[in-house]
Amino acid sequence: MDLDTSINPSNISSLRLERLPDVLARYPVGKSTWWAGVKSGIFPSPVKLAGGRCCAWRSEEIDKLIAEAK
Repeated sequence: MDLDTSINPSNISSLRLERLPDVLARYPVGKSTWWAGVKSGIFPSPVKLAGGRCCAWRSEEIDKLIAEAK
């Protein structure tokens, strides 16, 4: 998935990150299914946070995934 990584006021909302429980609340699959989909490329890859122990997903990518599923 291509993302515009430049920061300007028009795309600041795309910088919102969601942790896994929030993602799964919006796209209801199990954790194992989600991680298998990430590994296989079906679902977007996470962004590593806090030295690599935490991860989150860009809201823009989750929005796109949900839109494509409809």
